[in-house]
Amino acid sequence: MTEFLVVSAVAGEARYVPEGISVLITGVGKTAAAVAVSRAFTERDTADLVVLNVGTTGALRDGLSGVYLPSIVINHDVNAEAIRAIGLDPQEELHVEGGDGTVLASGDVFVTDPVVRARLAERAHLVDMEAYGVVYACREYGVPVRVVKHVSDSADEAALDWPALVDTSAKVLGEWVSDYVR
Repeated sequence: MTEFLVVSAVAGEARYVPEGISVLITGVGKTAAAVAVSRAFTERDTADLVVLNVGTTGALRDGLSGVYLPSIVINHDVNAEAIRAIGLDPQEELHVEGGDGTVLASGDVFVTDPVVRARLAERAHLVDMEAYGVVYACREYGVPVRVVKHVSDSADEAALDWPALVDTSAKVLGEWVSDYVR
């Protein structure tokens, strides 16, 4: 029988996950997310586990709203070209099964700068701070993962209002989880 683990950066994003579903709060950023997920995997049987990485996201392109299930997660703040130049694979792009075709840029930068937003929009539709770490850990442990993001802001100066916006996203994400696990 499939067991679900909802993974979110902060408790507010998972506030409306239905009772009876395990929730892991990782903290902010790719490193915290990868460590928390890896630790959780070492403490449980993962044979029938599916991770649902649910959380808020910033829209890098105008007109994006609602829920997205990214197919690709990119590590946007790694110097991939330099790493390739020395003969190593930076693994900056991870594919996620069952996605909707959107690309999520994940990095340790809370995007509010229009110049950064425009640069990221050339490669991605959405931005967050944890999905890459979650997907990377799941891939390393062979655990299936779905990334589910709700647009909370436009990854611009308005993103600083995120604390006031997260509850609206959390309600939508909780409904999505409830529908998905039925």
